[in-house]
Amino acid sequence: MRLAGLPRAEAAALRVVRGLRSARGQGRGQRLGDLTNAFRELLAEAAVLVSGAAGGGSARRSYEQGGSLRVYGLCREPVLSATGYGGVATHLLAPDGSRYSVSDVRPGGLARARGAGSASVALGGAVLDHGGLARGGLRIVGATVSPDGRLGAGRGVSATPLRGVHWSEEPAAALFARPVHEAMGALLDDGGHETEGAQAPLLGCDVVVVGAVGEYLVVRVADDGPSLRLRPAHPHPELPHAANLRRIAGYPGLALRVLGRPDLERAATLRPLAVGPVPGASYTLRLPEEWMGRADLGYDRLQGGHFPAEAPPGEAGGPVTAGPDPLADAPLWRVRRLLETGVAGGRRAVAEAGRGTETAAFAVPLRRAGLGGAAGLAEALVAEADRRPRDTFGRLSDPSPDGYARAWLASAIHLTAAERALVVASWS
Repeated sequence: MRLAGLPRAEAAALRVVRGLRSARGQGRGQRLGDLTNAFRELLAEAAVLVSGAAGGGSARRSYEQGGSLRVYGLCREPVLSATGYGGVATHLLAPDGSRYSVSDVRPGGLARARGAGSASVALGGAVLDHGGLARGGLRIVGATVSPDGRLGAGRGVSATPLRGVHWSEEPAAALFARPVHEAMGALLDDGGHETEGAQAPLLGCDVVVVGAVGEYLVVRVADDGPSLRLRPAHPHPELPHAANLRRIAGYPGLALRVLGRPDLERAATLRPLAVGPVPGASYTLRLPEEWMGRADLGYDRLQGGHFPAEAPPGEAGGPVTAGPDPLADAPLWRVRRLLETGVAGGRRAVAEAGRGTETAAFAVPLRRAGLGGAAGLAEALVAEADRRPRDTFGRLSDPSPDGYARAWLASAIHLTAAERALVVASWS
């Protein structure tokens, strides 16, 4: 595939191969859902190539001239991959609202991720480290920018430090001014996160802490907004994400400004990267002046002195609940189980899963929930899986698996779209 100039198809195929090897070896952390998603991406890429609607993509990240830029730091994010790479990504914002980042990721794993947060920024001779850049800014001349907003460090790039801006100042303040349901709708309509390797864009909002429920920190968006679940951006115990959220959970009623990534696979879930005080709120964080009004949850550790001394009256109370979860309550899990059955057991397993009364067992609940499209595509998948036409001599007259692959892909794509729609609805 690489020789044919098809890097996206190659990457999708490699994910499937690695997933199959891990499943066969019963590797730790292997999830059938991840392997199913890898199959969906591979079949989708193959369908696009067969249709001739798009090319094979670019094998390398290309950088283009971005001219002169002024960018201001938002936060730092530790990067830790399963392949042994570690580092940091510092997120930046331009006055026109454009998003950029400076990354420093190399082999080294956890130790590299922890240490990179205070490493020097390798960009145009800048004298800042990543901690200083996250709370400062840069004027860049001769900038080079990749399509996903990463700033390059070419020979012609020069950078001069600038004073940083608080989250209450422009351009950062605009990130927290938009209602969260509108921001989520725009995020999915944009579709930029669907590209290979891309992550959901950062989303900001003001919230009030409700309390902890299991692994979640439950918060309520200010001004009668929805309840959200905050989960650690990275669960590794050596990174302070989870410890910081546990400390915040001990202050119900605390007003908090949060910047993080929406979790597009869970209802109303945000993975916060940084927090700060809400301007004008009396019961909010008390951060050191040098922190510029925010704490990077992956690097800074919140202490007791960073919180107000007395809670507002009436905040301590009854049990904390996470609220309804439309994604978990919907019967779409039946479709996902059918698709995973096809990945784990093959075509015959799908056919057996839909024989007799089993088809009605998953189709009827879907239609009762108003998910007729999902039910119809799942039934078509079962029918295609069981279609084995033979000639008078008992030989398969149509041995091609193309029809089954198309039916599986159609059901998988519809499932993804339906789940994303429920996720967006949960933010309203």
